[in-house]
Amino acid sequence: MVENDGLSIADRAQAGTIAERLRDIGEQLDDLALSVLRDAAEAGTERPAADKRLTQARRSVEKAAHVLESLSGD
Repeated sequence: MVENDGLSIADRAQAGTIAERLRDIGEQLDDLALSVLRDAAEAGTERPAADKRLTQARRSVEKAAHVLESLSGD
C-alpha cells in the first residue's frame, strides 16, 4: 500500500532503518571530532581544521537522518 506521499509501508520502514544508521554514524563522527580535539589539547595546539570538517559532516548526517525520520513517521 502506498500513502499520499508515495511511500509504501516497506519504504517507510527502510527510511527509518537508514535514519537509525545515520544517527549512529553521526555519533561516530562526534567521537572522532572529540578525539581530534583531545589530541590537539594534549599537544598544546590550536583547534585543528579537521575538527571543523568533521563537525560539518556530522551536522549533514544529522540533517539527512532527520529528513528520513520525517518520511518514516518516527
